[in-house]
Amino acid sequence: MYNPKRKPNKSPLSQQVCVIGLGLIGASVAQAIKDHGLSPRIVAVDRHALSLAEAMDDGLLQAGSAVLSDVVAGSDMIVIAVPVQTVPAVMNDIAAAMRAGLIASDCIITDVCSTKVNVIEAAQAAFGALPTGLVPAHPIAGAEHSGYHARRATLFVNHSVIVCTLESSAAKAITTVCRIWEAIGAQVMTMSATRHDQILAHTSHLPHLLAFNLVEQLAGHDDNLDMFRYAAGGFRDFSRIAASDPKMWHDIFFANDDAIIKALDTYNDYLQHLRTLIVQKDSTALMGLLGRAQAARRHFGHMLSSTPYTDTSTMSASYTITPSTTVSGTIAIPGDKSVSHRSIMLGSLAEGVTRVTGFLEGEDALATLQAFRDMGVTIEGPHDGELVIHGVGMNGLKPSKTPIYMGNSGTSMRLLSGILAAQSFDSVLTGDASLTKRPMERVAAPLRQMGAIIQSTGEKGTAPLSITGRATAGETLKGIDYDMPVASAQIKSCLLLAGLWAEGTTSVTQPEVSRDHTERMLQAFGYPVTVDGNRISVTGGGTLTACDIAVPADISSAAFFMVAAAISQNSELTLKQVGINPTRTGIIDILKLMQADITLSNQTHVGGEPVADITIRASQLVGIEIPEHLVPLAIDEFPVLFIAASCAVGRTVLTGAKELRVKESDRIAVMATGLQTLGIDCEVTEDGMIINGKGVTDGSYPAVFGGGHIVSHHDHRIAMSFTVASLRASDTITIEGTETVNTSFPDFAGLANQVGMAITVTESESTEA
Repeated sequence: MYNPKRKPNKSPLSQQVCVIGLGLIGASVAQAIKDHGLSPRIVAVDRHALSLAEAMDDGLLQAGSAVLSDVVAGSDMIVIAVPVQTVPAVMNDIAAAMRAGLIASDCIITDVCSTKVNVIEAAQAAFGALPTGLVPAHPIAGAEHSGYHARRATLFVNHSVIVCTLESSAAKAITTVCRIWEAIGAQVMTMSATRHDQILAHTSHLPHLLAFNLVEQLAGHDDNLDMFRYAAGGFRDFSRIAASDPKMWHDIFFANDDAIIKALDTYNDYLQHLRTLIVQKDSTALMGLLGRAQAARRHFGHMLSSTPYTDTSTMSASYTITPSTTVSGTIAIPGDKSVSHRSIMLGSLAEGVTRVTGFLEGEDALATLQAFRDMGVTIEGPHDGELVIHGVGMNGLKPSKTPIYMGNSGTSMRLLSGILAAQSFDSVLTGDASLTKRPMERVAAPLRQMGAIIQSTGEKGTAPLSITGRATAGETLKGIDYDMPVASAQIKSCLLLAGLWAEGTTSVTQPEVSRDHTERMLQAFGYPVTVDGNRISVTGGGTLTACDIAVPADISSAAFFMVAAAISQNSELTLKQVGINPTRTGIIDILKLMQADITLSNQTHVGGEPVADITIRASQLVGIEIPEHLVPLAIDEFPVLFIAASCAVGRTVLTGAKELRVKESDRIAVMATGLQTLGIDCEVTEDGMIINGKGVTDGSYPAVFGGGHIVSHHDHRIAMSFTVASLRASDTITIEGTETVNTSFPDFAGLANQVGMAITVTESESTEA
C-alpha cells in the first residue's frame, strides 16, 4: 500500500528521465519521480518556454528545451505526455534520436495518453518495428485545472494506471514502468491496448462526449440563461468534465473513433429504451431500471475490492468494551436473515408482486437482493425493511452481465447455486476474500448428480463457481434421492430449489432435522412440498405464486441478548416477536437445559413462521452435555453458547459440530483461542469443545473472564459473542475486526449499549493490502 511519508528510493529506477510535455500529467509525473528519488536527473521537452523556465527555477529539471535532441541524450526513460494527435510527430523525433545514438535502442518509451492503439501504430510507423522499450501506459487521474502550475506529486496516489504489455516489450522495461508507477502511489493493472480503448470509450470518453453535448444543448436553448441559473447539483456535477481542454478531447474522440462510435450506438439503444418506458408509462420496468442503476453504482465498488457489501470505505472497526453487570429493557431484534434471503429468491421467481416487511438490511441479505437485480428482477426498496418484488416467473431470470457477487454470504452462494444450475444461461458466482475460502463442493457435488455442470476453484473446491446453463448443456436437470452426510439447511435448500426445475422428484434425506425455512416458504408461495420425517421432496415443473412475507425477528441475533441476560446479575430482557421456528429453537432448548430462566409469550404466526416475545432473566447456569440432536438446531448460536458455558457451574461438552469449522471462520478454534485469552479452561476436540465453566453456586455473578485483546478473524458471530462476555469480565475487552457485524446485525453495538452494555466503536484505516 502507498505510504505518503515514504522516504526517497535508495536505488533510482532510472538514471535520466525525459518528460515530453509539461502539462498537468507530465509535470505531475516529473514531480513525483523527483520527490520519490526515482531518478537523479529529469529533463523535459515543451513548446512553452515559460513552463520550462519555471520548472528549472523550481529545481524540478536539470535541462529543458523545445527540441528533443537538445536534452534527450543519455536518457534511459522517455515519458510522452502530449495530446494524442501529436504522438506520431513525437515518435518520429524519438526514432531520429535513437538513430543518432543519443539514446540506446533499449531506452524505455512510455506514455500517459488516453488512447493506446494509436500510440502503438505511431511507434510502428516511426521505428519500422516496435522498439523493445515501448510500454504504453495510462494513469486514470486528472484535475479540473491544467498546465504546469496545476501539477501535484500526489495526483496518482491510489488511482489506477493501466499498463499495456506488448509481445515486443522487454520484461525489464515492463517491470521498470510498473515499479515507477507503484512507487509514486498508483495501483497498476494490465490489459491489451485494444481492450483498453474499448473500456475507456465507455467509462471516460463517452461521459466526456455527453457532458460537452449536454452543455452545448442547454447553451443553445432559448431560455439558456435561466437553464444555467436554475441548474441543480446533478447538472453541475456531471457537466464539470465539460470544462476540460477541448483540443485534448477533440484529439481523443478522433483517435478512438471506432470504440466511441460503438459506445454511442449502445448508449443510444439504452436511451431509446428509456424513452419508450416513459412514453408507455411502464412504472414497473422504469423502477427496475432506476433501482438496478442505483444499487449497481455502489455494488460494483465492493465487488471489485472484495469488501463487505455494506462497507462504504476502506475502514476496519474494533470494539472496546468496558465491563458492565446488568442488562434490562424491551427491544426489537432485526429481521431473520434466513427468511430475508429466501423471500428475495422465491419472490423473484414467483408470478406477481411479493411484498416483504421486516427485511434484514444487513450486507448478506443485500447481496442476495443485488444478485436478483443483476438478473433483471425489479425490486423496490428496501425502505425501513419493506420491499416490493416484481416476480419474473420460473423462467424469467436473465443472465448477469458480470460475475454475481455474494459478498460474505455463504447462504446466498449455496442456495443460488441450485437456482442457477437449472437456468438456461451461464453464470459465475464470486464473493469476498472470506467467502472464497469456504467449501462449495458440498453443494456442487450433488448438483452434478442432478446433471448440473458446475466447476469450483482449486483443490479445496471453493468459489468462484462457474455454472453452465442447462440449455448449453443440452438437457434439463434430473431429480435425485440424496442422503445428506451432514444436517445442513444450505445443502438441503440448494437441492430443493434446483429440484423446482428438474424432471421428476428430488428428495433429500437429512441425518438430523435442520432449518425448514425453505420448505415453509415454498408452501407459502403455493409450491407443494412433501415432508416425511427427515425426508423432504419436491417435484419439478410447478409454479410459484406471489404472496406477502412478514420476516420475523432473527433468533440467531436474539441469542446474543438471551445469553447476555442469562449470565448477568439482576437482568431481565424482553425480545419482541422473535421467530421460534422449531428447527431454530436449539438455543432456547440448550439454555433451558442449562437452567436458564426463559419464558415465551404472545405466541402467534407471521408469514407462516411462529413468533413469540422471549423474556430472559438472570440465571445460575449449569454445564451440560449438549444433545447431538440439538446441534443442527443451534449451529450458528454456539459461539455465544460457549460464553454461556464459561459462566456455568461445571463442564459443558459439545460433540457433532464439525459444521462449525467451515463457517466464516473455524469457529471452534477461534472461540477456543479467545476463551483461553480471557482465562477460560477449554479443550478443542475433532467435532466440538469441552469447556470447564467458572460459575459458582452461591447465587453471585463473579467475573469469570479476564480482560484481553480478541481477534475475531472478521467473523461477525465471534465478535458479538465476546462482546457478551464483557458482562462477566474483570477488565476491558477489545475485539478486532468487528466491521463484519453488519453482515447479520446492523447497529448491534447501539442496541447493546441501549440495554446497559458499554461498547465504544473505533474505526481506522485498514492495514490489509
